[in-house]
Amino acid sequence: MSPQVCAVTGAGGHVGVNLVPALLAAGHVVRAIDRVQARDEHAGLECIAADVRDRDALARAFSGVDVVYHLAARISVSGDPDGSLWSTNVEGVRSAAHAALMVGVRRFVHCSSVHAYDLERAGAWLDESGPRSEAPRLPVYDRSKWAGELALREVVTAGLRAVVVNPTGVIGPGDRGLSYMGRVLLDLYAGRLPAVVAGGFDWVDVRDLCAALMVAAERGRVGENYLTPGHHATVRELAVLAERNGGRRAPSLRLPMWVSRALVPLTRRVDVGLDVSFFTSEALHALANHPRVDGSKAWRELGHRPRPLTETVRDTYGWYAAAGLLPAPATGRRVLRLRRRVADVVASA
Repeated sequence: MSPQVCAVTGAGGHVGVNLVPALLAAGHVVRAIDRVQARDEHAGLECIAADVRDRDALARAFSGVDVVYHLAARISVSGDPDGSLWSTNVEGVRSAAHAALMVGVRRFVHCSSVHAYDLERAGAWLDESGPRSEAPRLPVYDRSKWAGELALREVVTAGLRAVVVNPTGVIGPGDRGLSYMGRVLLDLYAGRLPAVVAGGFDWVDVRDLCAALMVAAERGRVGENYLTPGHHATVRELAVLAERNGGRRAPSLRLPMWVSRALVPLTRRVDVGLDVSFFTSEALHALANHPRVDGSKAWRELGHRPRPLTETVRDTYGWYAAAGLLPAPATGRRVLRLRRRVADVVASA
């Protein structure tokens, strides 16, 4: 890829802090755009404060840019109480796309999500032709990601050369803000979860996602979606990997999905010793509906080659350790007490 001027929205997020140095290492000039102006941590990096819903501010930030990587998004497992999730994930995409078209950006790469697809109706395998998240019964996050893609399609019709990349669950090093899954991984490591939820998901390394995004800017077909999966694993399997990387013993108690759903209202009223963010209807919806994801299109056209999950988990915990974020392990007595509390709640559910 020849050197380009690249703009990255949401540059301070988990994907952004991995993509920005990768672009710089490839010789590109990078403008890092976020709501709060970041510190210039890399030589030659230009940091700009702008809200993605402000079309005029983005047009100024995109002036002279060849490629826009639109990463800015809100992720939630607890709904959208103030409307900011919908406005960011839908109107933010529309605003960024129009701004890019206005100033003549050559390519626009939108990082969407596998949740833009209706995972309930996908069947055993999901590919790019799968059903989309438009039904009112679906979590608002899922619906917002599909609505954001629809907003982008309007601007593609007007001439924007855009590509959409749909990653699965993103994990990996550089999670400075402690994402939802980052907190889960740390809880598993410390033994703060006395039980694991039945179910699983597909997990992709953030570094592999960034590589796919960069290739999509050059070789992705305009208007096309590219699912970029990693490897499927249950929550129990992640707990075992945490144990193998120095964490506490993986919980043996596995809660059936119906029990986990029954705990959702209880975790708001009773201290059951579980991470409340893990027991929301949205989080459980994702873990209960986890088809295998077909990444063959990204494999063929983007060269997407996800590394082993064992390597991702090892490097993630290594990064947490280097950053001083690994928690102290829970004591054996505390773990036993939490397990008994969960067992009591389950018995009364």
